[in-house]
Amino acid sequence: MTKFNELNLNPKVLKAIEEAGYETPTPIQEGAIPPALEGKDVLGIAQTGTGKTASFTLPMITLLARGRARARMPRSLVLCPTRELAAQVAENFDTYAKNVKLTKALLIGGVSFKEQDALIDRGVDVLIATPGRLLDHFERGKLLLTGVQIMVVDEADRMLDMGFIPDIERIFSLTPFTRQTLFFSATMAPEIERITDTFLSAPTRIEVARQATASETIEQSVVMFKGGRRDREASAKRQVLRSLIDSEGEKCTNAIIFCNRKTDVDICAKSLKKYGYDAAAIHGDLDQSQRTKTLDGFRDGTLRLLVASDVAARGLDVPSVSHVINFDVPGHPEDYVHRIGRTGRAGREGKAITICSGRDEKALAAIEKLIQKEIPRLDNPVKEEPKPERPKPEKKTRPTEVRPTEAPKRDDKREDRKKDKEVRGRGRRADNGPSVVGMGDHLPSFIALSFDERRTG
Repeated sequence: MTKFNELNLNPKVLKAIEEAGYETPTPIQEGAIPPALEGKDVLGIAQTGTGKTASFTLPMITLLARGRARARMPRSLVLCPTRELAAQVAENFDTYAKNVKLTKALLIGGVSFKEQDALIDRGVDVLIATPGRLLDHFERGKLLLTGVQIMVVDEADRMLDMGFIPDIERIFSLTPFTRQTLFFSATMAPEIERITDTFLSAPTRIEVARQATASETIEQSVVMFKGGRRDREASAKRQVLRSLIDSEGEKCTNAIIFCNRKTDVDICAKSLKKYGYDAAAIHGDLDQSQRTKTLDGFRDGTLRLLVASDVAARGLDVPSVSHVINFDVPGHPEDYVHRIGRTGRAGREGKAITICSGRDEKALAAIEKLIQKEIPRLDNPVKEEPKPERPKPEKKTRPTEVRPTEAPKRDDKREDRKKDKEVRGRGRRADNGPSVVGMGDHLPSFIALSFDERRTG
Protein backbone atom coordinates (compact mmCIF):
# COMPACT_ATOMS: atom_id res chain seq x y z
CA MET A 1 0.00 0.00 0.00
CA THR A 2 1.32 3.44 -0.96
CA LYS A 3 2.49 5.77 1.81
CA PHE A 4 2.60 9.56 1.75
CA ASN A 5 6.40 9.47 1.87
CA GLU A 6 6.34 7.69 -1.50
CA LEU A 7 4.51 10.53 -3.29
CA ASN A 8 7.52 12.89 -3.59
CA LEU A 9 6.03 15.59 -1.38
CA ASN A 10 8.04 18.29 0.37
CA PRO A 11 9.64 16.90 3.60
CA LYS A 12 8.10 19.75 5.60
CA VAL A 13 4.69 18.83 4.22
CA LEU A 14 5.27 15.18 5.10
CA LYS A 15 6.13 16.20 8.66
CA ALA A 16 2.84 18.12 8.93
CA ILE A 17 0.92 15.12 7.58
CA GLU A 18 2.56 12.83 10.11
CA GLU A 19 1.77 15.25 12.94
CA ALA A 20 -1.86 15.30 11.78
CA GLY A 21 -1.96 11.50 12.19
CA TYR A 22 -2.22 10.44 8.52
CA GLU A 23 -0.09 7.71 7.00
CA THR A 24 -1.88 6.29 3.98
CA PRO A 25 -3.37 8.43 1.17
CA THR A 26 -6.93 7.84 -0.01
CA PRO A 27 -7.44 6.59 -3.60
CA ILE A 28 -8.16 10.09 -4.94
CA GLN A 29 -5.05 11.45 -3.20
CA GLU A 30 -2.91 8.61 -4.48
CA GLY A 31 -4.15 9.18 -8.03
CA ALA A 32 -4.12 13.01 -8.13
CA ILE A 33 -0.97 14.01 -6.24
CA PRO A 34 1.72 12.53 -8.58
CA PRO A 35 0.44 14.15 -11.84
CA ALA A 36 -0.23 17.41 -9.98
CA LEU A 37 3.40 17.49 -8.79
CA GLU A 38 4.47 16.98 -12.42
CA GLY A 39 2.61 20.15 -13.40
CA LYS A 40 -0.16 18.37 -15.33
CA ASP A 41 -3.83 19.32 -15.35
CA VAL A 42 -5.93 16.99 -13.22
CA LEU A 43 -9.60 16.07 -13.46
CA GLY A 44 -10.65 14.30 -10.25
CA ILE A 45 -14.02 12.62 -9.84
CA ALA A 46 -14.80 11.21 -6.42
CA GLN A 47 -17.65 11.07 -3.97
CA THR A 48 -17.89 13.38 -0.99
CA GLY A 49 -15.70 12.53 1.98
CA THR A 50 -12.86 10.83 0.07
CA GLY A 51 -10.15 13.40 0.84
CA LYS A 52 -10.30 15.59 -2.27
CA THR A 53 -9.17 18.69 -0.36
CA ALA A 54 -5.80 17.19 0.56
CA SER A 55 -5.38 15.85 -2.97
CA PHE A 56 -4.88 19.39 -4.27
CA THR A 57 -3.68 21.16 -1.10
CA LEU A 58 -0.62 18.93 -0.58
CA PRO A 59 0.87 19.21 -4.10
CA MET A 60 0.03 22.94 -4.22
CA ILE A 61 2.01 23.61 -1.04
CA THR A 62 4.94 21.57 -2.36
CA LEU A 63 4.98 23.45 -5.68
CA LEU A 64 4.68 26.86 -4.03
CA ALA A 65 7.29 26.23 -1.33
CA ARG A 66 9.80 28.15 -3.41
CA GLY A 67 9.13 31.66 -4.57
CA ARG A 68 7.47 34.78 -3.25
CA ALA A 69 4.16 36.46 -3.97
CA ARG A 70 3.81 40.04 -5.16
CA ALA A 71 1.24 42.55 -3.93
CA ARG A 72 -2.25 42.02 -5.29
CA MET A 73 -1.02 39.13 -7.46
CA PRO A 74 -1.72 35.75 -5.82
CA ARG A 75 0.36 32.80 -7.01
CA SER A 76 -2.46 30.27 -6.72
CA LEU A 77 -6.23 30.37 -6.61
CA VAL A 78 -8.75 27.96 -5.06
CA LEU A 79 -12.42 28.49 -5.97
CA CYS A 80 -15.10 27.04 -3.70
CA PRO A 81 -18.90 27.22 -4.03
CA THR A 82 -19.71 28.09 -0.39
CA ARG A 83 -18.19 30.03 2.48
CA GLU A 84 -18.06 26.90 4.63
CA LEU A 85 -16.12 24.92 2.04
CA ALA A 86 -13.71 27.81 1.52
CA ALA A 87 -13.14 28.00 5.27
CA GLN A 88 -12.52 24.24 5.38
CA VAL A 89 -9.89 24.52 2.63
CA ALA A 90 -8.23 27.35 4.57
CA GLU A 91 -8.09 25.16 7.69
CA ASN A 92 -6.53 22.31 5.71
CA PHE A 93 -3.98 24.70 4.29
CA ASP A 94 -3.04 25.89 7.79
CA THR A 95 -2.65 22.27 8.92
CA TYR A 96 -0.42 21.10 6.07
CA ALA A 97 1.57 24.32 5.50
CA LYS A 98 2.46 25.10 9.10
CA ASN A 99 6.12 24.20 8.49
CA VAL A 100 6.33 26.15 5.22
CA LYS A 101 6.44 29.94 4.97
CA LEU A 102 3.45 30.55 2.73
CA THR A 103 0.77 33.20 3.08
CA LYS A 104 -2.93 32.84 2.37
CA ALA A 105 -6.05 34.97 2.15
CA LEU A 106 -9.66 33.90 2.47
CA LEU A 107 -12.13 35.93 0.39
CA ILE A 108 -15.71 35.15 1.37
CA GLY A 109 -18.87 37.14 1.89
CA GLY A 110 -19.89 38.45 5.29
CA VAL A 111 -16.38 39.71 6.07
CA SER A 112 -15.14 43.28 5.78
CA PHE A 113 -13.57 44.24 2.43
CA LYS A 114 -11.01 46.35 4.28
CA GLU A 115 -9.52 43.37 6.13
CA GLN A 116 -9.33 41.31 2.96
CA ASP A 117 -7.79 44.19 0.99
CA ALA A 118 -5.02 44.49 3.59
CA LEU A 119 -4.09 40.81 3.11
CA ILE A 120 -4.08 41.07 -0.69
CA ASP A 121 -1.96 44.22 -0.62
CA ARG A 122 0.78 42.38 1.28
CA GLY A 123 0.81 39.61 -1.32
CA VAL A 124 -0.50 36.06 -0.87
CA ASP A 125 0.73 32.72 -2.11
CA VAL A 126 -2.66 31.01 -1.84
CA LEU A 127 -5.95 32.80 -2.44
CA ILE A 128 -9.04 30.86 -1.37
CA ALA A 129 -12.30 32.44 -2.48
CA THR A 130 -15.92 32.10 -3.49
CA PRO A 131 -16.53 33.30 -7.09
CA GLY A 132 -18.75 36.26 -6.21
CA ARG A 133 -16.43 37.82 -3.64
CA LEU A 134 -13.39 37.25 -5.87
CA LEU A 135 -14.99 39.16 -8.75
CA ASP A 136 -16.05 41.93 -6.36
CA HIS A 137 -12.37 42.50 -5.43
CA PHE A 138 -11.30 42.31 -9.07
CA GLU A 139 -13.88 44.87 -10.22
CA ARG A 140 -12.80 47.23 -7.44
CA GLY A 141 -9.27 47.11 -8.85
CA LYS A 142 -7.83 45.47 -5.75
CA LEU A 143 -6.78 42.21 -7.36
CA LEU A 144 -4.91 40.94 -10.41
CA LEU A 145 -5.04 37.31 -11.55
CA THR A 146 -2.26 37.45 -14.12
CA GLY A 147 0.21 35.88 -11.68
CA VAL A 148 -1.81 32.74 -10.97
CA GLN A 149 0.30 29.62 -11.54
CA ILE A 150 -2.09 27.01 -10.11
CA MET A 151 -5.88 27.21 -10.25
CA VAL A 152 -8.15 24.82 -8.38
CA VAL A 153 -11.90 24.44 -8.89
CA ASP A 154 -13.40 22.45 -6.03
CA GLU A 155 -16.90 20.90 -6.06
CA ALA A 156 -17.53 21.95 -9.66
CA ASP A 157 -20.92 20.25 -9.82
CA ARG A 158 -22.06 22.32 -6.86
CA MET A 159 -20.88 25.42 -8.72
CA LEU A 160 -23.16 24.35 -11.54
CA ASP A 161 -26.15 23.89 -9.21
CA MET A 162 -25.63 27.34 -7.67
CA GLY A 163 -25.37 29.11 -11.03
CA PHE A 164 -21.66 29.99 -10.78
CA ILE A 165 -20.61 28.58 -14.16
CA PRO A 166 -20.62 31.99 -15.96
CA ASP A 167 -18.46 33.41 -13.13
CA ILE A 168 -16.08 30.46 -13.37
CA GLU A 169 -15.69 30.95 -17.12
CA ARG A 170 -14.94 34.64 -16.60
CA ILE A 171 -12.36 33.91 -13.90
CA PHE A 172 -10.68 31.37 -16.16
CA SER A 173 -10.37 34.09 -18.84
CA LEU A 174 -8.64 36.41 -16.33
CA THR A 175 -5.90 33.89 -15.49
CA PRO A 176 -2.86 33.06 -17.66
CA PHE A 177 -3.26 30.42 -20.35
CA THR A 178 -0.15 28.69 -19.00
CA ARG A 179 -1.64 28.04 -15.57
CA GLN A 180 -1.99 24.52 -14.13
CA THR A 181 -5.61 23.56 -13.46
CA LEU A 182 -6.83 21.05 -10.87
CA PHE A 183 -10.55 20.37 -11.33
CA PHE A 184 -12.58 18.31 -8.84
CA SER A 185 -16.19 17.22 -8.88
CA ALA A 186 -18.40 14.48 -7.46
CA THR A 187 -20.40 14.12 -10.69
CA MET A 188 -19.82 14.99 -14.33
CA ALA A 189 -22.82 16.77 -15.82
CA PRO A 190 -22.65 17.71 -19.54
CA GLU A 191 -22.00 21.36 -18.65
CA ILE A 192 -19.06 20.34 -16.45
CA GLU A 193 -17.60 18.25 -19.27
CA ARG A 194 -17.89 21.24 -21.61
CA ILE A 195 -15.87 23.40 -19.22
CA THR A 196 -13.17 20.78 -18.73
CA ASP A 197 -12.86 20.33 -22.49
CA THR A 198 -12.49 24.11 -22.90
CA PHE A 199 -10.15 25.07 -20.08
CA LEU A 200 -8.12 21.95 -19.24
CA SER A 201 -5.23 20.80 -21.37
CA ALA A 202 -4.87 17.01 -21.71
CA PRO A 203 -5.88 16.41 -18.08
CA THR A 204 -5.08 13.29 -16.13
CA ARG A 205 -8.47 11.83 -15.19
CA ILE A 206 -8.81 10.11 -11.83
CA GLU A 207 -12.15 8.49 -11.03
CA VAL A 208 -12.02 6.46 -7.87
CA ALA A 209 -15.69 5.55 -7.52
CA ARG A 210 -18.78 5.25 -9.61
CA GLN A 211 -20.33 8.68 -10.08
CA ALA A 212 -22.82 9.73 -7.43
CA THR A 213 -22.55 6.68 -5.18
CA ALA A 214 -22.98 6.68 -1.43
CA SER A 215 -20.39 5.19 0.88
CA GLU A 216 -21.02 1.56 1.84
CA THR A 217 -20.49 2.46 5.51
CA ILE A 218 -23.74 4.46 5.54
CA GLU A 219 -26.92 2.64 6.58
CA GLN A 220 -29.75 4.18 4.55
CA SER A 221 -33.48 4.05 5.22
CA VAL A 222 -36.66 5.95 4.40
CA VAL A 223 -39.87 6.56 6.35
CA MET A 224 -43.00 6.87 4.21
CA PHE A 225 -45.14 9.64 5.64
CA LYS A 226 -48.81 10.29 4.95
CA GLY A 227 -49.58 13.89 5.65
CA GLY A 228 -53.33 13.77 6.07
CA ARG A 229 -54.88 17.21 6.27
CA ARG A 230 -52.85 19.83 4.43
CA ASP A 231 -53.00 22.40 7.23
CA ARG A 232 -51.58 19.88 9.72
CA GLU A 233 -49.06 18.11 7.47
CA ALA A 234 -46.01 20.22 8.43
CA SER A 235 -46.68 19.82 12.14
CA ALA A 236 -47.21 16.07 11.80
CA LYS A 237 -43.96 15.78 9.83
CA ARG A 238 -42.02 17.54 12.59
CA GLN A 239 -43.54 15.07 15.04
CA VAL A 240 -42.16 12.22 12.92
CA LEU A 241 -38.73 13.90 13.02
CA ARG A 242 -38.76 14.12 16.81
CA SER A 243 -39.86 10.49 17.08
CA LEU A 244 -37.00 9.39 14.81
CA ILE A 245 -34.46 11.24 16.95
CA ASP A 246 -35.93 9.72 20.11
CA SER A 247 -35.98 6.20 18.61
CA GLU A 248 -32.25 6.40 17.84
CA GLY A 249 -31.53 7.28 21.45
CA GLU A 250 -27.88 7.46 22.49
CA LYS A 251 -26.75 6.18 19.09
CA CYS A 252 -27.60 9.62 17.71
CA THR A 253 -24.69 11.53 19.20
CA ASN A 254 -25.15 14.35 16.69
CA ALA A 255 -27.07 14.82 13.46
CA ILE A 256 -27.46 17.13 10.49
CA ILE A 257 -31.09 17.66 9.49
CA PHE A 258 -31.55 18.88 5.90
CA CYS A 259 -34.48 20.94 4.66
CA ASN A 260 -35.04 22.12 1.10
CA ARG A 261 -36.07 25.69 1.96
CA LYS A 262 -34.50 28.27 4.25
CA THR A 263 -37.85 29.07 5.86
CA ASP A 264 -38.32 25.41 6.76
CA VAL A 265 -34.82 25.36 8.27
CA ASP A 266 -35.77 28.14 10.69
CA ILE A 267 -39.18 26.67 11.51
CA CYS A 268 -37.76 23.19 12.08
CA ALA A 269 -34.95 24.46 14.35
CA LYS A 270 -37.36 26.59 16.41
CA SER A 271 -39.74 23.64 16.75
CA LEU A 272 -36.98 21.33 18.00
CA LYS A 273 -35.80 23.92 20.53
CA LYS A 274 -39.39 24.41 21.69
CA TYR A 275 -39.58 20.69 22.55
CA GLY A 276 -36.28 20.73 24.42
CA TYR A 277 -33.86 19.53 21.74
CA ASP A 278 -30.39 21.08 21.40
CA ALA A 279 -30.70 22.44 17.84
CA ALA A 280 -29.62 25.43 15.74
CA ALA A 281 -30.16 26.54 12.14
CA ILE A 282 -27.65 27.34 9.40
CA HIS A 283 -28.41 28.66 5.91
CA GLY A 284 -27.23 31.29 3.44
CA ASP A 285 -29.28 34.19 4.83
CA LEU A 286 -27.63 34.11 8.25
CA ASP A 287 -24.80 36.46 9.15
CA GLN A 288 -21.36 34.92 8.61
CA SER A 289 -20.39 35.33 12.26
CA GLN A 290 -23.55 33.47 13.32
CA ARG A 291 -22.88 30.69 10.82
CA THR A 292 -19.30 30.33 12.04
CA LYS A 293 -20.40 30.24 15.68
CA THR A 294 -23.02 27.57 14.94
CA LEU A 295 -20.59 25.39 12.98
CA ASP A 296 -17.94 25.69 15.68
CA GLY A 297 -20.48 24.56 18.27
CA PHE A 298 -21.43 21.57 16.15
CA ARG A 299 -17.79 20.62 15.57
CA ASP A 300 -16.78 20.80 19.23
CA GLY A 301 -19.84 18.85 20.38
CA THR A 302 -21.65 21.59 22.28
CA LEU A 303 -24.43 21.53 19.67
CA ARG A 304 -26.15 18.21 18.98
CA LEU A 305 -28.54 18.93 16.09
CA LEU A 306 -27.70 21.13 13.11
CA VAL A 307 -30.68 22.03 10.90
CA ALA A 308 -29.29 23.05 7.51
CA SER A 309 -30.07 23.93 3.94
CA ASP A 310 -27.93 22.58 1.12
CA VAL A 311 -25.40 25.34 1.79
CA ALA A 312 -23.95 22.91 4.37
CA ALA A 313 -24.30 19.77 2.26
CA ARG A 314 -20.75 20.31 1.11
CA GLY A 315 -17.88 21.96 2.86
CA LEU A 316 -18.82 20.82 6.34
CA ASP A 317 -15.99 18.64 7.53
CA VAL A 318 -17.02 17.01 10.81
CA PRO A 319 -15.56 13.48 10.85
CA SER A 320 -17.86 12.04 13.50
CA VAL A 321 -21.42 12.90 12.41
CA SER A 322 -23.48 9.89 13.48
CA HIS A 323 -26.72 10.68 11.62
CA VAL A 324 -28.04 12.58 8.63
CA ILE A 325 -31.81 13.10 8.47
CA ASN A 326 -33.45 14.38 5.31
CA PHE A 327 -36.50 16.22 6.60
CA ASP A 328 -37.25 16.90 2.91
CA VAL A 329 -36.38 14.66 -0.03
CA PRO A 330 -33.90 16.70 -2.16
CA GLY A 331 -35.12 17.81 -5.57
CA HIS A 332 -31.86 16.76 -7.29
CA PRO A 333 -30.76 13.13 -6.78
CA GLU A 334 -27.08 14.16 -6.60
CA ASP A 335 -27.83 16.33 -3.57
CA TYR A 336 -28.94 13.21 -1.70
CA VAL A 337 -25.47 11.72 -2.12
CA HIS A 338 -23.80 14.92 -0.94
CA ARG A 339 -26.10 15.23 2.05
CA ILE A 340 -25.66 11.72 3.39
CA GLY A 341 -21.93 11.99 2.67
CA ARG A 342 -21.69 14.11 5.83
CA THR A 343 -21.88 10.86 7.84
CA GLY A 344 -19.89 7.65 7.52
CA ARG A 345 -16.66 9.56 6.78
CA ALA A 346 -13.14 8.22 7.03
CA GLY A 347 -14.33 4.62 7.31
CA ARG A 348 -16.74 5.29 10.18
CA GLU A 349 -20.26 3.93 10.24
CA GLY A 350 -23.13 6.34 9.73
CA LYS A 351 -26.88 6.38 9.37
CA ALA A 352 -29.04 8.32 6.91
CA ILE A 353 -32.82 8.53 7.31
CA THR A 354 -35.17 10.24 4.86
CA ILE A 355 -38.76 11.31 5.50
CA CYS A 356 -40.77 10.90 2.30
CA SER A 357 -44.32 12.16 1.80
CA GLY A 358 -46.61 11.09 -1.02
CA ARG A 359 -45.68 14.00 -3.28
CA ASP A 360 -41.96 13.13 -2.94
CA GLU A 361 -42.18 9.58 -4.25
CA LYS A 362 -40.99 10.53 -7.75
CA ALA A 363 -37.92 12.28 -6.32
CA LEU A 364 -37.21 9.21 -4.16
CA ALA A 365 -37.44 6.95 -7.22
CA ALA A 366 -34.91 9.18 -9.04
CA ILE A 367 -32.51 8.87 -6.08
CA GLU A 368 -32.79 5.08 -6.05
CA LYS A 369 -32.16 5.02 -9.79
CA LEU A 370 -29.03 7.15 -9.36
CA ILE A 371 -27.50 5.12 -6.53
CA GLN A 372 -28.66 1.89 -8.20
CA LYS A 373 -30.21 0.37 -5.11
CA GLU A 374 -33.52 0.38 -3.30
CA ILE A 375 -33.52 2.19 0.02
CA PRO A 376 -35.08 0.07 2.80
CA ARG A 377 -38.38 1.33 4.22
CA LEU A 378 -38.93 1.91 7.93
CA ASP A 379 -42.21 1.93 9.84
CA ASN A 380 -43.48 5.35 10.77
CA PRO A 381 -42.52 5.81 14.46
CA VAL A 382 -45.68 7.88 14.98
CA LYS A 383 -48.59 5.50 15.01
CA GLU A 384 -51.55 6.92 13.16
CA GLU A 385 -54.65 6.98 15.34
CA PRO A 386 -57.68 5.35 13.73
CA LYS A 387 -60.29 7.84 12.67
CA PRO A 388 -63.36 7.73 14.94
CA GLU A 389 -66.44 6.36 13.29
CA ARG A 390 -69.12 8.94 12.86
CA PRO A 391 -72.68 7.82 13.83
CA LYS A 392 -74.90 7.45 10.84
CA PRO A 393 -77.57 10.15 10.75
CA GLU A 394 -81.13 8.91 11.19
CA LYS A 395 -83.32 9.08 8.14
CA LYS A 396 -85.93 11.78 8.43
CA THR A 397 -89.44 10.70 7.36
CA ARG A 398 -92.08 13.13 6.18
CA PRO A 399 -95.29 13.21 8.22
CA THR A 400 -98.09 11.26 6.59
CA GLU A 401 -100.78 13.48 5.14
CA VAL A 402 -104.20 12.72 6.50
CA ARG A 403 -106.63 12.93 3.62
CA PRO A 404 -110.41 13.11 4.08
CA THR A 405 -112.13 9.87 3.48
CA GLU A 406 -114.73 11.40 1.17
CA ALA A 407 -113.94 14.37 -0.99
CA PRO A 408 -116.88 16.56 -2.08
CA LYS A 409 -118.00 15.84 -5.57
CA ARG A 410 -117.43 18.39 -8.32
CA ASP A 411 -121.17 19.01 -8.92
CA ASP A 412 -121.75 19.73 -5.26
CA LYS A 413 -119.02 22.40 -5.37
CA ARG A 414 -120.68 24.12 -8.32
CA GLU A 415 -124.02 24.19 -6.56
CA ASP A 416 -122.43 25.72 -3.48
CA ARG A 417 -120.72 28.45 -5.50
CA LYS A 418 -123.99 29.21 -7.35
CA LYS A 419 -125.93 29.56 -4.11
CA ASP A 420 -123.21 31.83 -2.66
CA LYS A 421 -123.44 34.05 -5.76
CA GLU A 422 -127.17 34.33 -5.46
CA VAL A 423 -126.94 35.22 -1.80
CA ARG A 424 -124.31 37.91 -2.52
CA GLY A 425 -126.52 39.25 -5.36
CA ARG A 426 -129.62 39.40 -3.19
CA GLY A 427 -127.68 41.19 -0.53
CA ARG A 428 -126.88 44.09 -2.88
CA ARG A 429 -130.39 44.43 -4.28
CA ALA A 430 -133.02 46.74 -2.54
CA ASP A 431 -136.36 45.11 -1.68
CA ASN A 432 -138.51 48.01 -3.03
CA GLY A 433 -140.57 46.38 -5.70
CA PRO A 434 -139.77 45.88 -9.35
CA SER A 435 -136.49 47.11 -10.67
CA VAL A 436 -136.47 50.53 -12.37
CA VAL A 437 -136.02 50.54 -16.16
CA GLY A 438 -134.78 53.74 -17.79
CA MET A 439 -135.34 57.00 -15.92
CA GLY A 440 -138.98 56.30 -14.82
CA ASP A 441 -141.04 59.16 -13.46
CA HIS A 442 -138.00 61.41 -13.04
CA LEU A 443 -137.55 61.94 -16.81
CA PRO A 444 -137.17 65.72 -17.52
CA SER A 445 -139.93 67.10 -19.76
CA PHE A 446 -137.58 68.59 -22.39
CA ILE A 447 -136.15 65.23 -23.09
CA ALA A 448 -139.55 63.79 -23.85
CA LEU A 449 -140.20 66.44 -26.57
CA SER A 450 -139.65 65.50 -30.17
CA PHE A 451 -136.93 67.07 -32.21
CA ASP A 452 -139.31 69.32 -34.21
CA GLU A 453 -141.03 70.46 -31.04
CA ARG A 454 -137.76 71.40 -29.44
CA ARG A 455 -136.67 73.26 -32.55
CA THR A 456 -139.85 75.35 -32.83
CA GLY A 457 -140.23 75.88 -29.12
